[in-house]
Amino acid sequence: MLNRRDFLVAATGAVVATPFAARQQAQAGPIRTVRTNILEIAYHEVGDPNGFPVILLHGFPDDAHAYDGVGPLLAKAGYRSLAVYLRGYAPTRFLDRSQPRTAEQAAIGQDVIDFADALKLPRFALAGFDWGGRAAGVASALHPERVRGAVLIGGYSIQNTITPGRPGSPEAARRAWYQWYLNTDVGKTGLEQNRKAFCEALWREWSPTWKFTPEMYAQTAASFESPDFVDCVVHSYRHRNFNAPGEPRFADVEKKLAERPPINVPVISLHGGDDAFGVPSAEISAGERATLPQIVDKRIVPGAGHFVPHEKPEPVAQAIIDLLARAK
Repeated sequence: MLNRRDFLVAATGAVVATPFAARQQAQAGPIRTVRTNILEIAYHEVGDPNGFPVILLHGFPDDAHAYDGVGPLLAKAGYRSLAVYLRGYAPTRFLDRSQPRTAEQAAIGQDVIDFADALKLPRFALAGFDWGGRAAGVASALHPERVRGAVLIGGYSIQNTITPGRPGSPEAARRAWYQWYLNTDVGKTGLEQNRKAFCEALWREWSPTWKFTPEMYAQTAASFESPDFVDCVVHSYRHRNFNAPGEPRFADVEKKLAERPPINVPVISLHGGDDAFGVPSAEISAGERATLPQIVDKRIVPGAGHFVPHEKPEPVAQAIIDLLARAK
């Protein structure tokens, strides 16, 4: 249970005579790890260990600290919050040096299920954005019996990695400049040598109204120092653009995902009102109802860009709480 001082810190982000690092550690909870067949997955846990589990998944370029403000609010509501460091982000690590450092959608979706299995969680809720939103979507689409509900920040994002689609608009291509850059050898070297500056530029570009502090960015950027970070990031953006092979074990899964299967679990879709990738209509479209047949609500978060949980934790936590109140 949070006292009033801690609640104000969690809900408003205000510093109350507490050093930044200590405040963040108190919110996030200690780093714990669990092993799957492939990874040692690091995560922050807060809340009642007997509470219903909510797995929180970050995007690129971010880490589990994106949910520092969300976890305590879920804990206050009685839930068990588990904020995961995805593959490629320290301190999560691969167990086998020879294991390919891949990050295709099927792999990160399977990591969610493996993480839940390692913690012996038969059923859980999910929330995620960017890579994490895709991982949550993949896990929910392929294992709906395990997922009580999902908050998908950015909506449905499962990709067709089998058949190239038609080129998008010039504006869409411009927004994806970082993907084209990472599909070149120069781009890979640039990320390796300038990972902190590169990712900070994306934070500023994708969330133009977010006034994050240098300390906040430095805390998250430490995850980018993983020896697996560059390889996983580059594989993710090359695989989805048909310039890198996937793992053979996921070939059939990627074929199934290429059909963009519906996600048959209760969903709330969240979108940042200032996301540089664009802001959809607040109305639920026919296409959204086809891919998210159990969609409960669609919400636009004012004042948030692409990194919604990091920027505006309260509406994210509220969406999870609202969804779980309805999804039994």
